[in-house]
This record gives sequence, structure tokens and C-alpha cells, in this order.
Amino acid sequence: MPDQCATTTFTETITCAAGAFAPGHLGELTQHVPFELADAVLEETRTGHRRLRHLPSRVGIHFLLALAMSPTLGYTRVWDKLVAGLHGLALHRPSEKALRDLRRRLGPAPLKALFDAVSGPLARPGTTGTCYRSWCTVAFDGCSSLKAPDQPRIRSLFSKSKHRWGISGYPALRLTALVETGTRGLLGVVFGPTSVGEPTHAAQLIHLLSPKMLLLADRGFDGNNFYAAVARSGAQLLVRLGPHRKPVVLEVLGDGSYLTLLGGLKLRVIEADITVTLRNGQRVHDRYRLVTTVRSAKSPVP
Repeated sequence: MPDQCATTTFTETITCAAGAFAPGHLGELTQHVPFELADAVLEETRTGHRRLRHLPSRVGIHFLLALAMSPTLGYTRVWDKLVAGLHGLALHRPSEKALRDLRRRLGPAPLKALFDAVSGPLARPGTTGTCYRSWCTVAFDGCSSLKAPDQPRIRSLFSKSKHRWGISGYPALRLTALVETGTRGLLGVVFGPTSVGEPTHAAQLIHLLSPKMLLLADRGFDGNNFYAAVARSGAQLLVRLGPHRKPVVLEVLGDGSYLTLLGGLKLRVIEADITVTLRNGQRVHDRYRLVTTVRSAKSPVP
């Protein structure tokens, strides 16, 4: 139908840097990583360009961000996406080698400094779904499905995963993050070999916890040393116990939960039977045991 084939033309005004710095524009992301911030991390890490090139270091910051946003594309195709909104400008189109050299010239330092600058809580006071009582809810979780290039230098750091059907084709790395649950804002991230468990990686992020936080974690973080480290930070915790745990009942509380002692800490254990009915009528049942420092609706465990 004619009305279904109608087209609409949008005209947009884009403000970007001039000359060789123009490709540093990255759409809406530039609002969060402005030119001034990119220049600041380059100066802090001393990775800025010593002479003006066709590919300035500031442009390299935004190119690497674009590269991370399109992990399945090659360097030149990512570059084309980076400058897609800048048609009409006489921009230099670099080769794949030039883009690779730009990435190597920058190294990891400015990107790490950039992450440290923009990471942190995003919720404002009163933001719905970000707090339980007076505590901001945060969570630890990990991912071990990330793959790295199959190169000798990388294989020496991150080994290939072994499965019952053989060895994976690429080295794998484990990424562990501390996240503000209501906004999904990243507070901190570490990564390393999959041979190291999530709690070991998470230990590097515990310094980011504060007494204003309630930490949520699954049973992969069930460990006395982990509980003690979180307690020292002053944060509250709520962690699912592993099936091997047999906590001793010290005192039964009015709501049916009970106090126990784990690693020298007095914690509250909540047991719950959860049944989920699927659309096809199938019922899935499991028992959850949660351990927490929150004793009641009024106060944490003394």
C-alpha cells in the first residue's frame, strides 16, 4: 500500500571536535565520556600523543569503547560505525594495522583509569528498587564464558577450559563484578583465570563495600572467610548457603528463622521452600537456605 511505503527523513545536528579529533564523537556515549574526561585520563596515565597524528590518543579512547560495543566486528568496520554520523567531513580512514597500532600505543592504563572515573553508585536518594530499608542493595556475581585470543602470551595467563568432551578452543577468563542491583551500575570489576574462584576475585572488591550497603550473593560465595571480610567492611550480607552446610541452631527466632555461628560470626539462617509452576503445568521445587546479618525488620544481628 502507498501509505505503508512512505518514508520520513530526519535531520540531526551533531557537535564534534574539529580536524583529526572529530572521530572521537561516539553519539550519546560522548555525554558520559566527554572529550575533557578522555584527555584527563590520558594525562593521568601519561599515554597521550606526543605529536598530532591522523589517529590522536583521544580518538583511540572512543575507538576502544566502540570496539567493546561491537565485539564481533573487525577494526575497520568498527571505525566505520564510529564515524557513520560524521558524513560530509573529510576524515582520514585508517588501515586495520594503524588501528591495531593505536590500541597497542594506548595500552590498558587509560581504560582502567576511565573505568575508575565513571564507575560507582548511580541511584539517587529515593530511587525506587535500589534499597532495602536504609541499605543500598549490591551484589557479587561472576561470568566464566568470556574468551580471549588463542595466543601463546595469553595462554600463559588464561588456560583453556577442560570439559568432558575435550578442551575449549580459546582461553577463558573469569570476570567478577560488584553491581548496584537497582540500577545495574558497576561499582568494581576484576578478571583473572577460571582456575581461581569467584570469592577469591571478589576479595579484591570488598574494599568498595560500606556500612550503607546490603550485599547479595549466591552460594558460590558461601565461605567463612568471605563472611568475615564482608563483616569487617561494615556492610550487611544475604548469601545463599551451599548444600554441604549443616549450621548449628543456637536460638530459634519468632519468625521461624534461627541464629547460628559460622566462622566465629553470629548469623541468621532463613529456610524457605520455593515452588514455581511453569506455563506447561510443570512444577519445580527447591529449598533455599539464606544466611544474613539482618536479624529482624528492625536491627542487624548483634
